[in-house]
Amino acid sequence: MSGWWPRAEGGRVTGAVSEPAAQGDPAGSGRLGRALVIASSTRAAAGIYGDRGGPVLVEGLRRMGFRVAEPVVAADGEPFRQVLVAALAEGYQVVLTTGGTGLTPGDVTPELTAPLLTRTIPGLAEAIRARGRAGGVPTAVLSRGLAGVAGSTVVVNLPGSAGGCADGIAVLTDVLPHAVSQVAGGDHAPPPGMAS
Repeated sequence: MSGWWPRAEGGRVTGAVSEPAAQGDPAGSGRLGRALVIASSTRAAAGIYGDRGGPVLVEGLRRMGFRVAEPVVAADGEPFRQVLVAALAEGYQVVLTTGGTGLTPGDVTPELTAPLLTRTIPGLAEAIRARGRAGGVPTAVLSRGLAGVAGSTVVVNLPGSAGGCADGIAVLTDVLPHAVSQVAGGDHAPPPGMAS
């Protein structure tokens, strides 16, 4: 639903997760909690072109077992910040953002995310950049995306490209469920083959 904007009412993002997971996709059952994808793109928000990265992230989150609706598309800058602040107030377990992580003057997603994080997860952001570089995209190291925790929500900034989002999901699939568990107070998983 590219171009769809949530309504922020009383610190709530309304309508952003009311849709069920895709039909025939039992992994979107929500067993890991609620997630939201926010695409930061002034041109996508204006309908000039469709959001390319958001759907990749939604599909990956559903496969992991999160309940997530279609991406919320917001213009760069203050509109994006407002949606992110409202999403954090709603208490999602995960918020993934796509877009605004590069070097153009309008790329301010990391600057708008940083003040909202209570803890950073620098290794996660670095692993996502490394995955892109290892996949033959040398410019992946120019992505300035952050990863961290805002209150009880894991927040990760990803590039706007579908390929960058696919790299991000490939990294997140192995660690995001455990990160969410830890943020909620869960313990470390035992090593493979060891009883808990």
